[in-house]
Amino acid sequence: MNIRYTCLNDLEQICAIYAYAREQMRKSGNPNQWNSHYPSIEILKEDIRNQNSYVILDQNDIIAVFTFILGDDPTYAKIEHGAWLNNQAYGTIHRIASSGKKQGMFHCCLSFCRSKIDNIRIDTHACNYTMQHLLMHSGFQKCGQIYTQDGSPRIAYQLSNSNTASTPSS
Repeated sequence: MNIRYTCLNDLEQICAIYAYAREQMRKSGNPNQWNSHYPSIEILKEDIRNQNSYVILDQNDIIAVFTFILGDDPTYAKIEHGAWLNNQAYGTIHRIASSGKKQGMFHCCLSFCRSKIDNIRIDTHACNYTMQHLLMHSGFQKCGQIYTQDGSPRIAYQLSNSNTASTPSS
């Protein structure tokens, strides 16, 4: 499998992947994390323009998509009911979705992101039990609660190899 930047020509395929992911979320008891228009075409195009969007390919077939941003995420500036493991530079994974054609896409994404920086943050909806399971089994620690731009609460996680990492208070 290969990972490359997403390009505008990939929009149709990644929109289909996001539609599949939204349906899988609904089926697994998480109908509210991504509404029928999230992520919007505008968000996807912005991710592509900023070179933050990546696709995972099996041969030439796009089987997953994710956003990875190095640097501060404004929604992570304030965390409640806990604390980040550290305040060092980090990367953030957002909008990860798979076509369902192959398993292991989260681990493939995580391996790629960790090759860029060893301090990773991510958040998920309280009803996204699949993602919570993946995060906990991948070594992420639950750090507290953050709020998205629209004010929705999310469970915040961090994975760090830093020697200064400490356990957040509950």
